[in-house]
Amino acid sequence: MYDSLLSIHSLLRWLVVLSLLLSIAIALRGYFQNRAFSAIDNKIRHWTATIGHIQLIVGILLYLKSPIAQYLFVDFYEAIKNWQVLFFSVLHATLMMVAIVVLTLGSAFAKRKSTDRLKYKTMLIWYTIAFLIIFLSIPWPFSPLAERPLIRTF
Repeated sequence: MYDSLLSIHSLLRWLVVLSLLLSIAIALRGYFQNRAFSAIDNKIRHWTATIGHIQLIVGILLYLKSPIAQYLFVDFYEAIKNWQVLFFSVLHATLMMVAIVVLTLGSAFAKRKSTDRLKYKTMLIWYTIAFLIIFLSIPWPFSPLAERPLIRTF
């Protein structure tokens, strides 16, 4: 089960990143071109947040099954001496939860704005912050803290 969750989590990462980039591009275009906030824009706003939530749920399940987290729970002080354990059990988990909260707030705030321009601006600001947190928290192959492949397969 752990390996399956890890593969799903790895693949969903790309959906999160791509949906955020699409939402940010739509928000940029809409804000600077003073466009109407269309039903499609609203669906993309909604689905970007939903994909983030699905990824968070898979991540929490993965965390609960993770040998890294289990090691942290057994011997916290010894575990945090290892950068990879510290990264996945504390930094990655915490920052990703913060990013999804930011994403959720941005989606909710944008939905409730009175003008189309404010909807785009709100989406642009909050989704960009969420994207930056997520981008910094992903264990990229070039990361000095925790190297992982771009895609894990089953």
